Amino acid sequence: VQLQASGGGLVQAGGSLRLSCAASGRTFSGYTLGWFRQAPGKERTFVAAISWSGGSTYYTDSVKGRFTISRDNARNTVYLQMNSLKPEDTAVYYCASKRDYSGGLYSTNRVYDYWGQGTLVTVSS
Repeated sequence: VQLQASGGGLVQAGGSLRLSCAASGRTFSGYTLGWFRQAPGKERTFVAAISWSGGSTYYTDSVKGRFTISRDNARNTVYLQMNSLKPEDTAVYYCASKRDYSGGLYSTNRVYDYWGQGTLVTVSS
């Protein structure tokens, strides 16, 4: 599976962006999908995950109520709607996939099998 993330950019604090991650080479069905981010000089951290059916989601505390993860299996695409952005959300955002039919949600990056190349989100104050 090849993942291609897009939608990053420069936005003012309080603004919104929607990230997309499209898969090629294989259908998304049967994969848990996740978003991670890496700020300059810091480790990659978990942002959100969604089960293969889309029925379950999981967020890190700092983005709850502001970010929404969703997926369209027919389009092989996962989205991250980011609202009320803060300067501390500035990072390179990565999408990732893990084969899983159990509905599991994972916040540990090492369990994911495939990764996109990342898209930069910059939030100015």
